[in-house]
Amino acid sequence: MDKRTLIGMAQAGEPLLKEALDALRAYQAAQDAGRPADEVERLHLLAESLFQAVCDYQLRVIAKARGKDLPTLH
Repeated sequence: MDKRTLIGMAQAGEPLLKEALDALRAYQAAQDAGRPADEVERLHLLAESLFQAVCDYQLRVIAKARGKDLPTLH
């Protein structure tokens, strides 16, 4: 995999996307199982945070492919 190509950069983000999907599944499973509200909320926030990271990564991949620089993330 060559991370210098658009496909290579997208593939580099696949582990993060998998982690976000796993977090979403855990959140939904906790909801379905009637787990305590604080556990469900924690899992919800984790899934939301991971999906935001996926979106940020994908935006950066597209920007880099177009030859644009975005400010660094904190």
